[in-house]
Amino acid sequence: MSEESRPPLSSGTDTGSTASNPESEQEYILKVVLIGDSGVGKSNLVQRFTKNKYNEASTQTIGFEFAAKTIRVGDRRIKAQIWDTAGQERFQSLTAAYYRNAVGALVVYDITDRHSFEHVTHWLEQIREHAHENVVLILVGNKCDLAHVPNTRQVSTLEAARFAETHHMEFVEASALDSTNVVEAFK
Repeated sequence: MSEESRPPLSSGTDTGSTASNPESEQEYILKVVLIGDSGVGKSNLVQRFTKNKYNEASTQTIGFEFAAKTIRVGDRRIKAQIWDTAGQERFQSLTAAYYRNAVGALVVYDITDRHSFEHVTHWLEQIREHAHENVVLILVGNKCDLAHVPNTRQVSTLEAARFAETHHMEFVEASALDSTNVVEAFK
């Protein structure tokens, strides 16, 4: 997607360098939201990406949680503000405000939970109702570390890839547990 068609980048403050210093650089702030059913692993994806940690005792998010990570893309410093929203129905009204100004949305499902994949359509409706029309959409099939366990996978890679293509989304399978494709999911 071209830069012209994306929501505008927010420019943050400089890195503390003086304006006369040619090495001073601006930090760009990008808001990314994670959305999906409760229990699909959104919080652990955020923890793995921002802190390279996995919490086996992770509990359900109440409302929303916020994390940030500064990365370098080419010659730009990008501060990714990551909003992890609750997947429970009772918190869906809270999430509408968090879609505003998002440049990316990761729609997460659990490859071992067919219902979480079937519910992706609902999450897309929420995003399309509340987010900028050019928000970058990424479908993330989480828990791919379980794909090798017999009779565990309930959503094939091919089915999810076709769904993503039909809905103009990027697609990746990832694992917060073993770090597979976590960075790629947030790119």
